[in-house]
Amino acid sequence: MKHPRNRVVFKTYTPNQISLLPPSLEELIDINHPVRVVNSVIDKLELSQLEQSYKGGGTSSFHPRMLLKVLVYGYLSNIYSSRQLEAATKESIYMMWLSGMSRPDHNTINRFRGQRLKDNLKEIFRQVVLLLVESGHVSLKEIYTDGTKLESAANRYTFVWGRAIETNKKKMYKQLEELWTYTQKIASEESKSIELPSFEVIDSEKIAKTVDQIHQVLKQTQVEETQKAEKKKVQAKATYAQRNWSSKWIDYTKSEEILGQRSSYSKTDPDATFMRLKDDHMQNGQLKPAYNWQVSTANQYVTHYSIHQTTTDTTLLKEHLNSFQEQYQQMPESITADAGYGSEENYEFLEEKKIEAFVKFNLFHHEQTDKFKAQINKIDNLFYNQKQNCFYCPMGQKMTQIGTFTKKTDNQFQQTITKYQAQNCEGCPLRGACHKQAGNRIIEVNMNLRLHKQKIREKLNSEEGIKHRKQRPQDVEATFGQIKSNHNFKRLRLKGLVKVEIEVGLACLAHNIRKKAYKDVKNKENNPKSDRKPTKSSNNSTILKISKNYLEFFQKVA
Repeated sequence: MKHPRNRVVFKTYTPNQISLLPPSLEELIDINHPVRVVNSVIDKLELSQLEQSYKGGGTSSFHPRMLLKVLVYGYLSNIYSSRQLEAATKESIYMMWLSGMSRPDHNTINRFRGQRLKDNLKEIFRQVVLLLVESGHVSLKEIYTDGTKLESAANRYTFVWGRAIETNKKKMYKQLEELWTYTQKIASEESKSIELPSFEVIDSEKIAKTVDQIHQVLKQTQVEETQKAEKKKVQAKATYAQRNWSSKWIDYTKSEEILGQRSSYSKTDPDATFMRLKDDHMQNGQLKPAYNWQVSTANQYVTHYSIHQTTTDTTLLKEHLNSFQEQYQQMPESITADAGYGSEENYEFLEEKKIEAFVKFNLFHHEQTDKFKAQINKIDNLFYNQKQNCFYCPMGQKMTQIGTFTKKTDNQFQQTITKYQAQNCEGCPLRGACHKQAGNRIIEVNMNLRLHKQKIREKLNSEEGIKHRKQRPQDVEATFGQIKSNHNFKRLRLKGLVKVEIEVGLACLAHNIRKKAYKDVKNKENNPKSDRKPTKSSNNSTILKISKNYLEFFQKVA
């Protein structure tokens, strides 16, 4: 028999016991819980523009402020599905408290997210960022910018390639010419008078008309017995062309309109472009339909975001910063970014807007190594005399200017390239290591970009530049890690550029509020005197009063 002290004692468990005074949701939620921050921040926002998007009439609508809170807290809690959000409003005490016990269904939530927020989320996000600026959490003067790829909700294997369309159109044109040539070869003198239509401007109607002419000539022309087999094959090809080529050309034309300047798109999400995604820590991956998500951060808060269909970051900086200015009516004082943004066009733009640039170029780290400095064939290692406007080869001979030419980048930015040529490379002992050209060495140099690189190099190696370079991966890359990895926001749920921008905006909004909640708790821990936790006395006194009233009521009834 066990000693009384060793007897197992369980806490009271009576799940079917009905409470006379059940606890309120307010009591069940911790004072420092993030749901309270979501509630307080969104209560401070001006949502008149969002409210005006409702037409009125009919039955009453769920309040947009409540739906916004549900969505933001859902994204903060890794709940991205509208059906899961609907379930949460019935099961989660945080969602019940936040929604005021309202229970919107998934259609209402999805309609609000996809339609009501379409023209309003940017303004809501701006207000939240300005609240963070006002409270000292963040600054708009210094930003850290980077981009990442977000996989689309589209099917991964229903793709359209611009190069394939171009190849197929060329094949179609070539086969059309071959059919016409064969037709003219076997045709009668009357039919030979028909000329091949000009295909400088080609469309489906012209293809259909030409194929009909070919088919008619083949049908009317008689050939010798030895040529019948060949004619039969050609007739089969002409019949196929008559049935399919016109409609295919229409499809190709529509696809080219959807593509625009892109190289690919997804059939199930035409706004998505196929991009190479890094699927693991070894950066192995495959081409998938995705969007390019550009983000600017400060102190690990997202200050600005934009969604693009272009795969490379280089051409997106101007558009991203212009939208920043449109959002806040100001440009940042400084920007820090990696080598993906280092280009002459971007350096010119930042200089024009008077933004201090800490933006690396491609070979910034590599050119500082001893191995790079020892390579005498590198143009960056050649000495340049600014007064005489000439370079000196590794042997010390002058390389004089022989001409200039201009070229345009993919973004239609015009660059000026200067050509310099060595005086005499014949018999030079360093020729094999210096160059492999047939005659005297000729180099092509973008002098404007070279000047920008020199300025950037000095900035990045300064004390302030080193500070920004160290802060950049801790700031913007940590933000991506938090949202994508820790909160599993790797694949989108909505399709289309507009809806994707809404979903990304909600993720950024949730991240900022989550970060604020965490910082506020940390500040309270570091400053315990400023922590004002409500005491239980007020709640207890309220409960005693209610209990007393209930007892008096029952005594009267009895």
